Amino acid sequence: MEMKIRGPLIIINVILFNYCLGVFLFASLGTAEKVITPQNKKNCTYTVTVETTCTKGAETRSPISIRFGDKNGNEVLIKHLNNKHVRKVDPLYPDVLDDVPRTPFQACMVDQFRVQGQCLDYSSSSSSPICYLYLKLSGNDDWRPGFVQVRALGYVNTHDSHFFYFRRYLPRKVWHGLDLCDNDVTPFGIKHTRKIFV
Repeated sequence: MEMKIRGPLIIINVILFNYCLGVFLFASLGTAEKVITPQNKKNCTYTVTVETTCTKGAETRSPISIRFGDKNGNEVLIKHLNNKHVRKVDPLYPDVLDDVPRTPFQACMVDQFRVQGQCLDYSSSSSSPICYLYLKLSGNDDWRPGFVQVRALGYVNTHDSHFFYFRRYLPRKVWHGLDLCDNDVTPFGIKHTRKIFV
């Protein structure tokens, strides 16, 4: 009697295993096609504008890293922003003060940097898709940035990001910034989720 029950159970288990394996393979192929798209592999050029506040001791010579991205998971990571310095800009007037490379991140100065990285998704809206931006101070001195703004170059309409305001000394050797991608309205205000980078 036991032999008659085992035979159908083995057949049912084999059928279920093959069905689950087929569903798993089909689902994994479908997600792989979504991840590998031409837009994700294309590089774009961005201008990053960074203000250093006028507080005493606000300047730094330490390496600064930046990362920003959109809510779809596309991200640009620049490890040494200092090396991408283009020019200093007068904070009161948009005229260029000089085109001679000098040390960036000096007190009361606005610096511009030109960086290249993964293209973000600009097709969905007329505004900038950049909804999070983080900075990292890697040295031993302090730095107090004022604001950071990112502009995507090469589009018919120039896409400027929101201004990401810091106006505080950055902690050393950790990512610190703002994430406006996912936020919930609660009775206590707007709750922003924070990204954790390793």
